[in-house]
Formats: sequence, structure tokens, C-alpha cells
Amino acid sequence: MDNRDPLDIDYLRTQLIANGPYQRIEYFPEVSSTNTELVAAAHDGAPAWTAFLTDHQTAGRGRMGRSFSAPPRSQMPLSILIRPPHESVTRLGTMPLATGLALIDALATPQIQLKWPNDLVIDGRKLCGILAEAVSLGDQPAVVIGLGLNTSLTKEELPVPHATSLHLEGIPYERNELAVRVLNALHHRLTQWETNDPALMPDYRAVSATIGQNARVILPNDTELLGTAEGVADDGRLQVRDQTGTLHELTAGDVTHLRLQ
Repeated sequence: MDNRDPLDIDYLRTQLIANGPYQRIEYFPEVSSTNTELVAAAHDGAPAWTAFLTDHQTAGRGRMGRSFSAPPRSQMPLSILIRPPHESVTRLGTMPLATGLALIDALATPQIQLKWPNDLVIDGRKLCGILAEAVSLGDQPAVVIGLGLNTSLTKEELPVPHATSLHLEGIPYERNELAVRVLNALHHRLTQWETNDPALMPDYRAVSATIGQNARVILPNDTELLGTAEGVADDGRLQVRDQTGTLHELTAGDVTHLRLQ
């Protein structure tokens, strides 16, 4: 198991700033939320491609307002700031998908796939949570994207039964090298998203765990949709055909793969 040593900020800055694409890297031994801190820094003028990392996040937040916490250095919580061109705001629906795809790239493990929109899963067990927060969507857009990758969580430490970690799945890593791989992959895929690279969505579909599955989707109004996930559109919407043959294109929802229950 990873020895849970602290991150090495000097190594990270050398790899990601001196020899990489980032403008600013900050490290906190403990913080309430890297997203909260970076949103505040963005309002204060932090440059694009700023990254905040911590060894222990005490008040992490996930999608739909869910909160989570984990023992120190058992996860890799980090957040990055992007300042995309204004025209990219119309494509915000695919930004979370690009983020999940970056994690797939960084981990380079064939059995890891993406449950729509961007949950990293192995046989239905979740490895990582991702949350994007808009700082501004006006003339000068800014978005903070945060994630918490489960690295050395043990079975006893899992927050929910359907979670997992790199340690539990037998996937080797070293914390600092992994952080560099994740941040470089995020830069690559989010730059693709900013420039509307046509290769992005085919790459996403190739690692989708949802396409082809019988699925239950809990929609934002708490209604339930049952059907088959037939695809993911170029704008990121999940395409689900229900039992009457009607095709629904969804921008949000909580997906369960029924065969994995």
C-alpha cells in the first residue's frame, strides 16, 4: 500500500511549471475544500492553469450537494482553474466528460471505464468523484474543476460499499508521479475541449461503461427513467431509449447500470 507520504511541492512545481504547462501550483497539508479555495483565488485573479492540491480535504463536495471526507493522504484531492474562450461556454456539457476522460488517460488501466457523465468505475465500483464549479460565465469565463481520486483507501475506510481505490484494485502508483500524470492529462483533454477538438467525443465513447447498458436514471425532478443507453451525443447528452421506444436525450441524471446491481 502507498505509504501516504505528503506530496512533494518542489517536485510538482518542477514537473508542472518549469517543465510543464501550468502557471501556478499550490499545496496545502490540509484544507476544507480545494474547490472552495481555488474559486476564491480565481476571483482574486489567479491565472488559468492554476492547480491546488492537498493531502487532506475536510469538507469535500460532490455532485448534487453530497459531502465526503477520507483519512489524510488516502485520496488525491485537487482542483484546477481554466479560463476558456467565451465561445466554449456553449459546450459546457462536454467539459465534465473531458475531465473524466483525462483521468482514464492518466491511469492507463484498461478495466477502468466511465459511467456517464464522468464517474471512473471498475466493475461498477467508483474510483473518483469530479465536481466543476463556474466562477464566471460572462465575457471572461472561468471554471474550477475539482476531483478526489481514491488512492490508498482500505475496505474499512470506504465511504460507501460501491466505492473502491487504486490500492484495493491492485493498481500501482506513486503519489507525486500520479499527480503529475493526472494534471498533465487534464491539461491535454481540457485544451481539446476548449478548442472543440473533434477527437474528444469519439475517445470518450470508446471508454464508456454506460453505452449499451440497461439503465435506471433518476432525473433532477426525482422521476425515474428506465431504458437502454444507446449513446452519448456530441454535446454530451446521454441518449436513453425507454421501453416504449422513445429516445430521451438527458443533460443530467443519476445513472445506475442495472446489470451491475
